[in-house]
Amino acid sequence: MTTFWFIVLAILWTGFMVLEGFDFGVGVLHRWLGRDDESRRALITTIGPVWDGNEVWLITAGAATFAAFPAWYATMFSGYYLAVVLLLVALILRGVAIEFRGKRDSVRWRNSWSDILATSSIIAPLVVGIALANLLYGLPIDADQEFTGTLFTLFNGYSVLTGVTFVAITLLHGAAFLMLKTDGELHDRSARTARTLAPIAVLAVLAMVIWTHVLAGHGFLLNIVELTAIVAVLGAWWLVREGRPGWAFTATTVTIAGVVLSLFTNLYPRVMVSSLGAQFDLTIQNTSSAPYSLKVMTVVVAIFLPTVLVYQGWTYYVFRKRLAGPTARVETGEPEDTSGPGGAHQADSAATVSERTRRSS
Repeated sequence: MTTFWFIVLAILWTGFMVLEGFDFGVGVLHRWLGRDDESRRALITTIGPVWDGNEVWLITAGAATFAAFPAWYATMFSGYYLAVVLLLVALILRGVAIEFRGKRDSVRWRNSWSDILATSSIIAPLVVGIALANLLYGLPIDADQEFTGTLFTLFNGYSVLTGVTFVAITLLHGAAFLMLKTDGELHDRSARTARTLAPIAVLAVLAMVIWTHVLAGHGFLLNIVELTAIVAVLGAWWLVREGRPGWAFTATTVTIAGVVLSLFTNLYPRVMVSSLGAQFDLTIQNTSSAPYSLKVMTVVVAIFLPTVLVYQGWTYYVFRKRLAGPTARVETGEPEDTSGPGGAHQADSAATVSERTRRSS
C-alpha cells in the first residue's frame, strides 16, 4: 500500500505540472505575444475555462501527502515553509490577475495585472521545481526527522537548474498550447515563439535529466523514464519546427511528465534524502500512515478519482475548439468581410466570440 500511494502522489504531481504547465506558459507569454489589449484577452481566454480546475491537482497532492505519509508531510512542509508561502502567494496573485484584469477600462490597470500574471506564472513553476529537486538532492534532516536548515539551504546548483528547467518546459508547453488554440497572427506568433523556446528547453531537460541520473547513482545507462523525457523534448523541437501543434503539444506533455517522474523514480523508496546521512533518509516505510488508513484512502480514491478525471476530461472536450476570427482581425486591424455567402453569419459569429472573450477575461 505504501508503494501504491507513492505512485499516486507521483501521478498527482505529474498531473499538476502537465495541466498547470500550459497555464503558466500562457500566463507568461500573453504579455509579449499580445500586441494590444484585445489580443491579450484572447490569449488569456484560452485558459479561462480550465486554469482554476487545474490547480486542484496541487491541493489534492498536498492533502494526499498529509493522509498517506504524515511524517513526510510534516518534515517537508516545515522545511519548505517559506517556499510554500511564496508558491501560494504566486498562485493567488495569478488567479486574482486573471479575474481582476478586465475590471477597469484602464491601460495602466490592465498592464499592471498582466505584469503580475506573467511574474507569478514564472515564480510558481520555479518554486515547484526547486522543491521537488531537493527531495532527491538532500536536505539536512536529523534523527528526529526534523529539517535543520534555512530557506537558503534550498538553493543549490541542482535545484536551481531543475527550477529553471520547469520554467523552460512550461513556456514551451504554453507556446504549443497557444499554437493549438489560436488562429491567424496570434497562431503564427506563438509558433515563432515555440521555435525559439524549443532549443532552450532541450538543453535544460538534457542537463537536468543527466544530473538527476548521476545524482541518483543508478549506473551509466538512463532508465526508460529519463529516456522518454529526452526523446519527447527533442520530438517537441522537431514538431514545432514542422508546424504540427497537436503533436507538439502531446510531446511537451510527455516531456513534463517524464521530467517529473524521473525525480520520483530515482527517489523511490525514499521520499526525502537527508544530507546528514543515509540513516536519516525519510522512506515510504518510516513516514507512512497505518495500513488501515491507507486501505480506506484507497477505496476513496478508487471511487472519486475516476469521477474527477471524467469530469475534467469532459471540460476539455467542451472547450476544445480554437479561438478563431477575432485574433486575426485584431492584429491586422482589417474590418470583417461580411460580403458574399455566409458573410453576415461569420460576422455575427465573430462578434459572439469577441463578447465571450471579453466576459471570460
